[in-house]
Amino acid sequence: MALWDKIRGEFIDIIEWTAPSDSDAMAYRFPRYNNEIKMGAKLTVREGQAAVFVNEGKIADLFQPGLYELSTQNLPIITTLRGWKYGFNSPFKAEVYFVQTKQFTDLKWGTSNPIMMRDTEFGMVRIRAFGTYVIKVVDPKTFIQQLVSTDPEFEVYEISSQLRNVIVSRFADVLAESKIPVLDLAGNYDKLGKFICDRINDEFTAFGIDLLNFYIENISLPANVEEAMDRRTAMGVVGNLDTYLKYQTAEAVRDAAQSPSGGAAGIGAGLGAGMGIAQRMMESMGTHTGAPAATTPPPLPGSVVYYAGIGGAQQGPFDQAALQAKIASGEITRETLVWRQGMANWTAAGQMADLAALFAATPPPLPPQK
Repeated sequence: MALWDKIRGEFIDIIEWTAPSDSDAMAYRFPRYNNEIKMGAKLTVREGQAAVFVNEGKIADLFQPGLYELSTQNLPIITTLRGWKYGFNSPFKAEVYFVQTKQFTDLKWGTSNPIMMRDTEFGMVRIRAFGTYVIKVVDPKTFIQQLVSTDPEFEVYEISSQLRNVIVSRFADVLAESKIPVLDLAGNYDKLGKFICDRINDEFTAFGIDLLNFYIENISLPANVEEAMDRRTAMGVVGNLDTYLKYQTAEAVRDAAQSPSGGAAGIGAGLGAGMGIAQRMMESMGTHTGAPAATTPPPLPGSVVYYAGIGGAQQGPFDQAALQAKIASGEITRETLVWRQGMANWTAAGQMADLAALFAATPPPLPPQK
C-alpha cells in the first residue's frame, strides 16, 4: 500500500454506504484496513439504513438516518467503554456496520414435502402450498448479534432457508388447528395468511426481524383427489338426469337430420342414436348404483321354483302354488320334464321328491274302460 493511501486510510473523514436499490445485502461492514476514525468525521446514514458501531467486539452506539459529526456527545457508549471522561481529539478505531431497514419483499416459501391433514369430507389428504412473505430488520443490534456476527456482507439468502423452515413448520400446525375444510381453503387464504403471520412473528423477532406480510398463493391437492372433485363438479353441472337425457336425444336427432342422408332416414337414425345414448346411460346408472336392470321382481327368498317342458316349450318359473295348479289341470304330469336351479339335467316330475306331495294330492288317471 502506498504511503499516501495508508495515511488517508488511517484518518477517515466520511463514513457512508450507498447500496444499490436492488441489493439483497441486509448488512454491510464499512471497509477498513487498520482504519482509524478521526474525531469530527462525518457519518451519513440514509433512509432505510441504520449504522451500528462495534468497539473491540462489543456492540456500542446505534445511529438512525441522518448526518452526524462524530464526537463524544453522540458516541456515549464508546466514550464510556474507552474511559474518555473529558472528551478527546485523537483518532479511534471501531467497526461500523450498516444495516438495511427497508422491506425485503417477494421472498419465497413452499412445502418441499406434502403435508398430511384430516379433512371432514375427504378424510386423510395430502396438500402442498407455496407463497411469498415480506420481512424488515427492526432491531439492528439484535440482528448483528444473532445473524451477522463478523460477516462483512450479510445477504438475504443466508437467512431465507431458516425462515422458510420456520414458516412451513408453523403453517402445518396452523392449518391443522384451523379445521377449515379443503374445499373452503381457497376462500380463506387472506384470513389464514394473517393468522400465520401473527402466530410466527415472535420467532422472527428473536433475530431482530419483523414479519410484515405473509401471502398464500396456492394450496393444491394430489392429482387423484382433484380428479374426483372434477367429476363431482361435472355431475353437479348435469343436474337433472332425465332432462339431460332428453336434451342429448334432441341433439342426436338434430345432428342426424342434418347429415347428408337427411329425411326420415336421418331422423330415424337420430332417434335410434338418442335412444342408444339414453339406454347406455341408464345401464351405466344401474351398474353404478347397483339397481337391477330387470323390471320383473325375483322370487321371494326361500321359495323353490321350477321350469317345465309343456307342449314342447319351456315355461316358468313356477312356484309351489303354480305347480299345484298346473298338476291339477293336467298340464304337468309325472312324466313332464322339469328343472330347477342346481340340477344338472331335466328330470321327470314324478322322480322329484319335493314334488311327490303335489302329485299325492292329485288322483291318478282313470284306468281304461274294458
